[in-house]
Amino acid sequence: MSAKTKEVRELEALVRRHNALYWDTLTPEISDYDYDQLVVRLKALAPDSKALRELGASAPKAVELGSSFTHAAPMLSLDKCYEPEELAEWSASFEGKVVAMPKYDGIACSLHYDEEGVLRMAATRGDGQTGDVITANARGISDIPQTLSSLPSRRALEVRGEIYMRLSTFAKYKAEGMANPRNLTAGAIKQKDAAKSAAYGLSFAAFDLRGGQEASQVEQLERLVELGFPPIDYLVFDRAEVAKGFEAFAKMRPTLDYEIDGVVFKADTVTEQRRLGQTSHHPRYAIAFKFQGESGISTLTGIEWSVARTGVITPVAIVDPVVLSGVTVTRASLHNVAFIAKLGLTLNAKVTLVRRGGVIPNVEFVTTPGDTDVKLPEACPSCGAPVTRERDFLYCTTPNTCRRAVIGQLAHFASTLDILGFGDGVLEHAYDAGLLRQPADFYALTWEALATRERSGEKSAKKLIAEIAKKRTIPLASFLRALGLPELGKHVSAILAARYRTLDAVRRATIEELQATHSIGDTIAASVVNGLEDASALIDALVAAGVTAEFEAAPGGELEGPLSGKSFVFTGKMVIFSRSEGEKRVRALGGSVLSAVSKTLTYLVVGADKAGPKSAKEKAAEKVTKDGAPLVVLSEDELLAMLDTSPS
Repeated sequence: MSAKTKEVRELEALVRRHNALYWDTLTPEISDYDYDQLVVRLKALAPDSKALRELGASAPKAVELGSSFTHAAPMLSLDKCYEPEELAEWSASFEGKVVAMPKYDGIACSLHYDEEGVLRMAATRGDGQTGDVITANARGISDIPQTLSSLPSRRALEVRGEIYMRLSTFAKYKAEGMANPRNLTAGAIKQKDAAKSAAYGLSFAAFDLRGGQEASQVEQLERLVELGFPPIDYLVFDRAEVAKGFEAFAKMRPTLDYEIDGVVFKADTVTEQRRLGQTSHHPRYAIAFKFQGESGISTLTGIEWSVARTGVITPVAIVDPVVLSGVTVTRASLHNVAFIAKLGLTLNAKVTLVRRGGVIPNVEFVTTPGDTDVKLPEACPSCGAPVTRERDFLYCTTPNTCRRAVIGQLAHFASTLDILGFGDGVLEHAYDAGLLRQPADFYALTWEALATRERSGEKSAKKLIAEIAKKRTIPLASFLRALGLPELGKHVSAILAARYRTLDAVRRATIEELQATHSIGDTIAASVVNGLEDASALIDALVAAGVTAEFEAAPGGELEGPLSGKSFVFTGKMVIFSRSEGEKRVRALGGSVLSAVSKTLTYLVVGADKAGPKSAKEKAAEKVTKDGAPLVVLSEDELLAMLDTSPS
């Protein structure tokens, strides 16, 4: 069996399992986002897979509640996107306005009214082709009129929408231990006793009218209100401003009395909807922008400024505690000083936070302005040196003597060379004791000096010295990358090592030579040559300390790749592929695989087959991200998507 066939079969099993858990037993085990990524991966590998045609609820069985009902026109699911660029690309495919509506997290339903406006049939979406009849229970939902008012003409109409439970209604059930409103809604609508179903107090949101003569989506929504349905929240935008729809509902999300898991966008005019048409899976005139993580509103109480190894001073938002995806958040990313101005951020403002991918909290929007302007620091918060601003970033003017910047440089050196054991605590102790000030100082350390600093004592200190001893002879590409120079990441370091073969030859390289090297442009060439010259003292100190840089071709002869400069750590048991296979594929694309989490790590890959408490690596990842490190946690499916979309 080929690797691809094996992967397809494993993906089909996962998709079928999680599809059944979501639709049939109402006990989902993974997030909508993670499920969508499984489907996306399967579509890429096997677009004709039978598992993709089985998405949705299982076909009704004789023993199940309600008889089956075949929809005259399929109730298609919506295509999904997660990035503004995807949304912009979709909106560029048609003319006219865009209508943004909430994506209710409920049960899709179709209502059929006869020529007299009387409700004759109600059915769930089911698998899109066939649903379950729920007419008796639908009659017990107060939002669904039994007879339409202001019927424009004697014609049968179909109304499509979502049955859901308001959060205010769900509150009493939550106290009884119920999981979420959607699961409770699904159970309530399948009750055999209509009176018991009505007792749950379900609601209905109507957003699609079929059989009428309205020329636009907005006219349909207005007509639905005239017919007796409650109005729903919606906004209308020009296509160029479509992203504002997502921002608006993201801001409203914490204040809504119903759960939403995204925003639905539709081309407004019916003529454009008809022109765009649909595929066998989804309409082309509509798309759902899904939220990537749980959002919440908190108050910005302060800004903390952290210093990176390059001297960049980055703002971190300090907020009142708020629970997102089961974790209490008190700090969130603000990216750079320009982002503060872009948001119009002020102290004591109410801000919307989103935990993207369930891990890193980000400040997304200002919900309510504060009362105090954010004051940018005039001095480095670590060393007190003056700061300078270049474009969107603030910099410490003395990074080579700044405590936080130097510790960051030391951490980068140790992490790049995979010198184990030198976490932040050890480095801070060694710096404060005067033992470490530059990378060359690693090679002058003694276990006796470290033991006085290390709480674990002699045994731990000797292990650290043994780790350093392993790294006296270093691959040339790794040596260059460990210097931490701008533009000298894994890609360029590998090219220089392959071309010049020795450290002395690399140091003699000219800008003109590098400009003529494939994939190294003028800017990078100048930055590398000037950077190496500026780092002469650092390089000389390392050589004097007995460090040797030797050329060593990467495994498989690969010298560069799309993952150059990115580092990965794996934890947990892998399901879709073995850990060794994942590490091999990462290295083949230029990525580096490390054994420990640090502030400079790019990605932590968590295996799908992981039971019990969080691993030590996951806890370490939470700590460094809480401290502002840009580390991203990936699932197996997210890693696969990255590997498969990385150009070779």
